Amino acid sequence: MHPKSTLLALVPAVALCAATTPLTGKALVSALAQGGYVILMRHASSPGLRPDLAQADPANLKYERQLDDSGRASAKTMGIAFQQLQIPVGKVLSSPTYRALETARLARFPTPQVLDELREAGNNMRPDASDAAGAWLRSQVAQAPKPGTNTVIITHYPNIAEAFPNDAKDLSEGEALIYRSDKHGSAVLVGRVKITEWSGLVSTP
Repeated sequence: MHPKSTLLALVPAVALCAATTPLTGKALVSALAQGGYVILMRHASSPGLRPDLAQADPANLKYERQLDDSGRASAKTMGIAFQQLQIPVGKVLSSPTYRALETARLARFPTPQVLDELREAGNNMRPDASDAAGAWLRSQVAQAPKPGTNTVIITHYPNIAEAFPNDAKDLSEGEALIYRSDKHGSAVLVGRVKITEWSGLVSTP
């Protein structure tokens, strides 16, 4: 067996079942403000095609897919909402793609740790049948954040769908799945927030 496969086989499985009572509204905000959650999200809205020279951002030197106007605006608004809601973000893990890093930058998250394991799995939007990438991502979600902080992971739909096929159904761009780690190798889905919904939580009574 390949060493990496052996390592993944030893990683405890993440619980894929949803929490009995999902956190929403004020309860979700209160929970996130205390830290201890992993926020697994797709990058913000991005066109399916790469930009041409005239459309590419100055920093997009490889002319990769980048966020569209809606994606840039929603990433900024999400970041502002995190500040207003006092949601502490500690570790940030990101795909190396421009659109994922752009999401983190515009949200003003801490400088992300860029990991190849989070890069896009392919252009067909289908998860890898081997589940190697899914097992790796589940192991990351199962890791408890540093006390008083939340971990943010920014990646792509195929990766999330491979790791959490039931939870990822109809997951839109920028949408987040929120997990709570039990610090013993398992994690439970406790909430789900579209990127446009974060600002609405600011005014939640």
